[in-house]
Amino acid sequence: MEWREQAEAAEELQDWDTAITLVSAHAMCYGDSEEHDSHLWHMGLLFRAQRLTELMELALTDIHARRVLNRSLGRCGMESALRDRAGAGAADALYVLVRRQCETGRTQEARRTAHEIEPAGGYAHRMVASYQD
Repeated sequence: MEWREQAEAAEELQDWDTAITLVSAHAMCYGDSEEHDSHLWHMGLLFRAQRLTELMELALTDIHARRVLNRSLGRCGMESALRDRAGAGAADALYVLVRRQCETGRTQEARRTAHEIEPAGGYAHRMVASYQD
């Protein structure tokens, strides 16, 4: 059985330590397509394993970790964590939060969020406007 099959089996069993160890050994952010795919898989495994501290540390320097973290927080409804990250300057967290608020019928709240975190206007404001068209 090759490493990918072993990692998939470990993931299926929720044996996160094994899956993460196997996948991370073949992961590279800016490697070839297989290494890059493994990198993205690794980021997703960290979230599913609830290794948020590790993912947040990687998110400081890794765009893919930031995106996985923010989107995963959004899917899980962890809006306060997104708001904290957005308030600390994570633009992608703001966009995920505003999009989530708009998609759940809370356009006014999204407008307030965009104004509070991005008062000078910008992409978050345009996102809210696009949901009102």
